[in-house]
Order: sequence, then structure tokens, then C-alpha cells
Amino acid sequence: MDHVSTFCWFLLLLSSSCPGIKAPLMVQAFTGTYGINYGRIADNIPSPDEVATLLRAAKIKNVRIYDADHSVLKAFSGTGLELIIGLPNGNLKEMSESEDRAINWVKENVQAFPDTEIRGIQVGNEVLGGTDLELWEVLLGAAKNIYSAVNKLQLSDKIQIQTAHSQAVFANSYPPSSCIFKENVVQYMKPLLQFFEQIKSPFCLNAYPFLAYMSSPNSIDINYALFESNSGIYDPKTGLHYDNMLDAQIDAAYAALQDAGFKKMEVIVTETGWASKGDESEAAATVNNARTYNYNLRKRLAKKKGTPLRPKMVVKAYVFAVFNEDRKPGPTSERNFGLFKADGTIAYDVGFKGLKSSSATSSFLSLKVWDSSK
Repeated sequence: MDHVSTFCWFLLLLSSSCPGIKAPLMVQAFTGTYGINYGRIADNIPSPDEVATLLRAAKIKNVRIYDADHSVLKAFSGTGLELIIGLPNGNLKEMSESEDRAINWVKENVQAFPDTEIRGIQVGNEVLGGTDLELWEVLLGAAKNIYSAVNKLQLSDKIQIQTAHSQAVFANSYPPSSCIFKENVVQYMKPLLQFFEQIKSPFCLNAYPFLAYMSSPNSIDINYALFESNSGIYDPKTGLHYDNMLDAQIDAAYAALQDAGFKKMEVIVTETGWASKGDESEAAATVNNARTYNYNLRKRLAKKKGTPLRPKMVVKAYVFAVFNEDRKPGPTSERNFGLFKADGTIAYDVGFKGLKSSSATSSFLSLKVWDSSK
């Protein structure tokens, strides 16, 4: 028997002895480099149909929601908008306990909407590092059952499984090369990363230079946080220079992944933004700073380049958020991250048009020729 025949016989034997094994394909859940989060903790924002119109007019193709609300899924049907839906933290326990429940959830919230371009399912949000330790225990089981459901329904080549992490999972992030996962997080993070590596999912990071600056305004140059001209920082271990904080936060995540043994895993920024209004203690939350951050962020992403540590890994990010959300708890800043006001007009001008005319002056018109889906 020649070598070719031997190899073919080996493959036939492998497939017959392991019929359930299906090599996962790399799912492209993000088109281009720019996306947006569509939060809806508000009682005064436009309807999902109007939001679909708004996002299409802005040429923002990538959209994340935090649940699987059917009014949104119906409104986005046939629009060409590519959607990441969310399995809320409150559903993780039941999904971890039953694969049948996971199958039913995927049937009801994905399979039932064939004309809606659902590209991924976010299983929980900022679970590890959070205060609910029970959720830490069930996150991996929920992710595995949702993936199994997607696979059994023959959707695994279309739907990416992911979960987003906050900075709370890291023990140290300055300089970026020193970043590692917290000791109490590692025992949960490593098995999760092993599973995500197996199914070819990225590491999703919620990265906010705004929050980092707010926590230490006397030691951080605000221009460094806003992508403005500054002296930057130098990482003595790698010899790399950083001229903006977002790149440093992303590379800190890459350093932690490398330390944990996952050097090749991609980092995608699932949330980043800047508040336009805050409490008295939140002096950096201004319209001018929010405009500057989001304008410069769009310019940064449009360059389609990587970070100093991973220059070939193009940075992709979802800005937070479409709207100011008046019912969000917490400080005033939490309710003022929107690029648009509740009535659909722009909160400030970074090159998008609102649903209605606005009195805001257009000092950033050059951005209007950009296509955020590219």
C-alpha cells in the first residue's frame, strides 16, 4: 500500500472510530475593526427598528447586545448588521446544568431568526473577577453547553462563543509586560482559555482608559488616555513604547495570556468608551473628553494596525455605547456613555448623523466618508 493510500485509510479509520469529532472552524464574528454596544437600560430610547436605521446610516456593521431580545432580533433581520447576542449572567447556572436547556435557548434565540446575522453568543459578562463566586463556578459549564448546542444544531461554523472580561481579572498591568491573571482567578481562567483555544474563540476584554485615569488622575497624563500628543510610557522589559493607554491595556492582556500559556490567542476589545457627564468627583467626564476619545479611537481603528507587542494582530473594538441609558445604576457617568442621546440626536460629533437634526456643529466632517464596517 502506498503512502497516499495509507494516509487515506488512517483518516477513514479515525473518522469511523470518532464520529462525533468535528474540527472547529475559525468563525469570523467581526467585520473590519469598529463596532458598537447597544445597551437598552433606558425607558426613553428609540425603537429597535429606528436603531437599525441609525446604525445602517452610520455604516456600523458590528453590534453587541447583552441579551437576546426578540424585538431587536426581528428589527435587525435582513439589515446586514452583524450581531453578538448575550446570555445574561442570570442564566448561566441553568445553562451549565442542562445541555437540553442550552439547545432550547439556541433554538429560540438563534435558529428562530435565520435572516438575522447572529455572529456570536457572549456567555456572561465580566463574570471572573466579579463578586458572585457561584458564577465563577458555572461559567465554563455554561459555555461548553452553549457551544455543544450550537454544534448539534449545525451552527458552529457561523456562531462564535465568547465571554467578556474586565480589568479585575488582572493582578498587575503596569508596565504591560508585567501583567498576569490574579491568583484566585487563574484556576477558573485557565480551563476556560483551554476550551476557547480549542474552539478558536478570542479573549474578549472590556478596556476603559477612562476608568483607569479616574482611579489615578494625578499619576496619568490625560492626553495618554485620550490618544492625544504625550510622552507616553516605556516598558523596560520589552523595550516597547506606548503613546496611548488602550494599546497598553490590550498588550497587558496579551502578556497575561502569554504567561498563562496562550500566546497565540487574539484579544478583542468588547467595550471601550468615555463618559460625557459625571458627578462632581468625575471631573474627566466631559463632552469634550468624550468627543476627543471617541474621535481618536475611530482614527486609531481605521489604521487597521496592531499593538506594539502584537503589531500583526489588528486591533478590533466595540465602542460603548449607542445611547445614554437613563436607568443604569451607579454614578452619573454610567448613564452618559452614549454617542447618541435618547431622542436619537448625536451627543457630540465624531462624524455620525443622528436620527434627527442636531444643533451640534460639525467640526469632524472628514470622518463622514469613513465606512466603519471596513
